[in-house]
Parts: sequence; C-alpha cells; structure tokens
Amino acid sequence: MKKLFALITFAAVLNFSYLPLVNAQDTSGVETTEVAAEEIDTEVDEAADAAPAATAVEEAEEAPVSFHQTLKTKFIEGGAGFMGVVLLVLILGLALCIERIIYLSLATGNSEKLLGEIESSLKSGGADAAKEVCRNTKGPVASIFYQGLSRKDEGMDMVEKSIVSYGSVQMGLLEKGLSWISLCIALAPMLGFMGTVIGMIGAFDAIEAAGDISPSLVAGGIKVALLTTVFGLIVAMILQVFYNYLIAKVDSLVNDMEESSITFMDILIKSGK
Repeated sequence: MKKLFALITFAAVLNFSYLPLVNAQDTSGVETTEVAAEEIDTEVDEAADAAPAATAVEEAEEAPVSFHQTLKTKFIEGGAGFMGVVLLVLILGLALCIERIIYLSLATGNSEKLLGEIESSLKSGGADAAKEVCRNTKGPVASIFYQGLSRKDEGMDMVEKSIVSYGSVQMGLLEKGLSWISLCIALAPMLGFMGTVIGMIGAFDAIEAAGDISPSLVAGGIKVALLTTVFGLIVAMILQVFYNYLIAKVDSLVNDMEESSITFMDILIKSGK
C-alpha cells in the first residue's frame, strides 16, 4: 500500500513538472511563428515597392526612340566633316527649289482670260490698249504678248520673230537655277561615297594599329563609313523629287506659252483684217 501511494505521488510530480516545459515550448513556437510572419510581410512590402521601380526601368528601356533623336545620333556617328557638307548641300538645294517653286507659281496665270482681254482691247482701243493690258498682267505670257504688240506696225513676220525670240528668253528665266539643283543632286551621293571611302581607310588604319582584326572594330568602322553614303543618297532622293516637280511645271508653262502665242497670232491677224 505504501509502495502504491509512493508511485502515484511520483507520477503526479512528474506530470506537474512537464506542463511548464510544454507551455514554454508552445509559447516559443508561437513567438517564432509571429516573427517569421512579420519577416514575410516585410519582404512582400519591399517586393511591392520595388516592382513599380523595376517596371518603370523596363518601360524606359523599351520606350521607342524618336526619329529625330535617331537621326541626330546617326549624324554625329557619321562624323561632322562630311555629314556637315552633305547637310549644307541639302540646305542649298532646298533653298533653290523653294525659290523656283515660288517663281513658277507667280508665273502661272490664266492665259485664256488674258487673250480675251487683249482681243477686246484691240477692238475697242487698238494696240495701245492691248499693251496696257499686258503691262498690268504678270507672267511670261503677258510679256511675250507685249513684245509682239510692240512690233505690230512692222508686219506679222516681225511680230512672229519677236514672239519666238522673247519666248526663248522667258523659257531661260523659267529654267534658271535648275542646273544648280541638278548639281546638288549629283554632288550629295558623291560626297557620301567620298566619306565612305575615307571612313574605310580610317577603319583599316585602326586595324593596322591594333595588329588584330577584331569583328567589333571592323563592323564599327564600316558602319560609320556607310552612314555618309546613306545620308547622301537620302539628300539626293529628296532633291530629285523637287527637281522632277519643277521640270514638269516648266514644261507645263512652256506648252501654255506656245499655245497662247499661236492664238495670239490669230487674234492679231483677225484684228488687222
């Protein structure tokens, strides 16, 4: 009986001594879990804050470069020497084209209306009234008619010769400056080719100085050398478009001058009769 009571007492002591240990372990586990949860939350917040910054960097890297910026970069890479000369040719050619466009636009007139006014003036006031109409009208057609009316008293043969001669003068004025535009068209790619050749020579000099053929060195030198050719061809194409427009405009005015001169001769013959 004493032994049984002693065993029960020993078991109770062991049970009560084990409970604080278990509670301590449970408390420690809870605290550890809370610390881990706080660390995870902190990492998530940091990741969330870093995500917009990374996205902004990626968007900045993926943002397309403007055409103006690309052109400026390539112009600088091609070298200021030959690229500047080609750019000067472009500016000069465009200036000549704009001047010719303005001149030809002012030279364009209503020839049919002018012929009608001259015919009415010849019937009502004679050659002097018709010359006054031509004097107040701008354009090469009116100038040709004025020269023809000035020779009216000398006969129709002199009128015809005067119209043909002064028509050639007006045609020369219409075509003035087109040869310089043609020169700019031919000169731009030639300057580009010259810049390419000089750039290639510089690339080979760099290879010789390095003593080794590096793909990056060769590719970089060739790229810079070819930029002048590309820019020269672009300048030539731009000026060629304007040049063809001007040639078509001059041909149209010349045809109008010829047709109007034939009609003018008929009007003078009728008025003389």
